[in-house]
Amino acid sequence: MRVRTPRPEDASGLAAVHIETWQHAYEGIFPEEFLLGLDLEGRRRWFEARIEKNGGDLLVAEAGAGPVGFCLFGDSGDQGWGEVYAIYVHPQHWGGGHGSALLSGAERALSHLGFEHALLWVLEQNHQAREFYEKRGWVLGRPIRIEEIGETQVTEVRYERVLTEALR
Repeated sequence: MRVRTPRPEDASGLAAVHIETWQHAYEGIFPEEFLLGLDLEGRRRWFEARIEKNGGDLLVAEAGAGPVGFCLFGDSGDQGWGEVYAIYVHPQHWGGGHGSALLSGAERALSHLGFEHALLWVLEQNHQAREFYEKRGWVLGRPIRIEEIGETQVTEVRYERVLTEALR
């Protein structure tokens, strides 16, 4: 396993990781029709454009022949705060350390960009992800937000991390 910056040929693999992880992790949270209807080709094009534009805010976890996970990060818009926008690891690779490696890589990168704090949003009902973050030193913050995704209203909770603590 290794974490690296993305390459153009990763777009298809990253799209598959994203779609399949959503279908597995959010089963029971979103309707089955919505999850089965996620657009693989559209996601591939999105990753292709993102990598072409600026792959520096995207880390890829690789095992064997290709990507098994990814993490997107950058400026949160809250002054002085970085954000982990997304972190996904293919369900077949859960528990293999890929998520931890991606999260650590994003924390280091955000710190190097000058952020002292970071935040991330996670679905309130995604207990597995929440436990993952809490075991890695992220703490539940105060704000919540209500989002509508695929005609389903969900609550997201905010987790926070002091990056200097993450780098010890």
